[in-house]
Amino acid sequence: MIQRLTIPSFQTHTGYICDLSVTYQLFGKALGTAPVVLVNHALTGNSSVTGENGWWNNLIGEGKTIDTNKYTILSIDIPGNGHGGEVDHLITEYKQFNNRDVARVQIRVLNHLQIDTLFAVIGGSLGGQIAWELAAQQPTLIEHLIPIASDWKATDWVIAQCHIQDSLLNNSLQPIHDARMHAMTFYRTPASFKQKFNRTKKDEKIYNIQSWLTHHGNRLSERFSLASYKLMNQLLLSSDITEGVRSFQEITKNIKAKIHLVAIDTDGLFLANEIYDTHLALRKIDVDTAYYEIHSIHGHDAFLIEYEQLNKILKNIFKNKTQNENPKIWRKITG
Repeated sequence: MIQRLTIPSFQTHTGYICDLSVTYQLFGKALGTAPVVLVNHALTGNSSVTGENGWWNNLIGEGKTIDTNKYTILSIDIPGNGHGGEVDHLITEYKQFNNRDVARVQIRVLNHLQIDTLFAVIGGSLGGQIAWELAAQQPTLIEHLIPIASDWKATDWVIAQCHIQDSLLNNSLQPIHDARMHAMTFYRTPASFKQKFNRTKKDEKIYNIQSWLTHHGNRLSERFSLASYKLMNQLLLSSDITEGVRSFQEITKNIKAKIHLVAIDTDGLFLANEIYDTHLALRKIDVDTAYYEIHSIHGHDAFLIEYEQLNKILKNIFKNKTQNENPKIWRKITG
């Protein structure tokens, strides 16, 4: 069930002030009876991570790798994604908002729910970026940090793609449709398209790849608002845990979590070599880190496709944790 928290007079990193509404959902064990796993959704995702319409049902649920019989699952909607039935007015000022603000919103929700320890924070793509930001702000909060197909910063390549997306969203006659079609070309790979379509045609005039891209553009236009897409794209573009603060080494050396970096060898958005470089940088300063790589022809979207490999990577993190019979006394976390 979707729950809502109102945050009055929230001030973003730019100084913009607004009343903010954030929605979230809880699954699995009751709060206070089990370890808590925070699941961050990606750009067009939402807090429905498991259950009837769960977009990560292959990973989260009864008897799954992240077992709802053993864990409390918390998922928080990025404010402005529209999943709770409202599109917050903040997203009309979408460039006033970045992942630092999203993490601060998550901290407010954690305080509201009296959660002071997270067994794991996991998220793919944009969700992984926000996980990084939360760990940077609260270095002792998380036991296992698991960013998937993601990194602590937006590279020049990510910024370039998001800049094109922003241009389409602000100038196209079919903004969501056209931006989504463009996005699907860097979420997948040429090899993935060849395997799926191999130049086949829907009819004499239209190739199946053209029809597929049009379908994805139409589907997102039907379920996602233009303002929400602009905001989510801006968050993807502006991610950097070091911006205006300290160096990467200074920030990450204080993170107490074990950091599990999951890359995809063919990812055309968050490149595997960039994520591996992050792993090496963490090792140099003795941060507890592990690197895993999903092998797939499907590119960035493989974190939503290659579940057998993803479950194999994650099962060792989650298999040995049992119900916490003595939950910690709650303390407020700052942010």
